[in-house]
Amino acid sequence: MKTKFVLMFAAVAMLAATGCKTDGCTDPNAVNFDSEADNNDGSCQFEGEVVFWYNEAAADGLIDFGSNSLTFYVDGAVVGSTAANVFWTAEPACGANGSITVSRDLGNSTNLALPYRVEDDFGDVIWDGIVNFSANTCEAVELVW
Repeated sequence: MKTKFVLMFAAVAMLAATGCKTDGCTDPNAVNFDSEADNNDGSCQFEGEVVFWYNEAAADGLIDFGSNSLTFYVDGAVVGSTAANVFWTAEPACGANGSITVSRDLGNSTNLALPYRVEDDFGDVIWDGIVNFSANTCEAVELVW
């Protein structure tokens, strides 16, 4: 009788130790991080942000060039616009008032590279390149004249 009790107790203890695992996203950089999960089920989803900015020298160059306004594109889509004479004295935070901040859903990837371009009011491409979105970060892209 004692042996049956010990075996039953051991079986229940094993089930308790292995049967209580919670599936979910265990990556703290994911937007759907689950602090209760102890088994990563591959469901993690990520977002990244980029803020574009330029300084006073660039704004002066734009004005001298004859530009009045700028339109910003990421992956071919308009993401914002601003007057050419608006500038920053230092790198702004993502989402700062008046900034051109772009958010992207990265899906289950932690990085995404997309093309960008900035055109003035005459359709001249002033800047272009590749911008990198990284999970749970704000990447600043300084546009230099």
